[in-house]
Amino acid sequence: MLDLIKGRRSVRAFSDAEVSDKMVDQVLEAGRWAPSGMNNQPWRFAVIRDQDLKGQVSRLTRYSGVVSGAGVLIAVFLDREAGYHHTKDVQAMGACMENMLLAIDGLGLGGVWLGEILRSEQEIKKLLGAPEPYELMAVIALGHPAGPKPGPTARKPLSELVFFRK
Repeated sequence: MLDLIKGRRSVRAFSDAEVSDKMVDQVLEAGRWAPSGMNNQPWRFAVIRDQDLKGQVSRLTRYSGVVSGAGVLIAVFLDREAGYHHTKDVQAMGACMENMLLAIDGLGLGGVWLGEILRSEQEIKKLLGAPEPYELMAVIALGHPAGPKPGPTARKPLSELVFFRK
């Protein structure tokens, strides 16, 4: 598991190869099995394959090339009506999205978690018909990688991160 975690990379360039519904469902399944406070499972998903709709979404972010080039977009929402404590619910959403990214990598796909798009939350919600209590957390762009997986990134040593042990 640690090798999978250490080997996962954000992929921002995708080939034209189709991502099967089965693979998308496996990614969604990984997300739904994330831990959440009181098992409230506050995540909601919108799966976007339609090229015209991807084009509209791409105009709402500075990462338009990533969005329009992805085989699939998954908009990830927090259902505030299912929540019980906003901070804990947002933490659960992070776990959900990390599970999804690990599943994407494990399936041999590439993906990236786009957070900058949050500045266009209202427009995204309108495009997707998302209910009012849904809060956009991110859009995950995924597909078959166009090239080799990016190399390792530098990480700070634990000695710089752990400030207390007793």
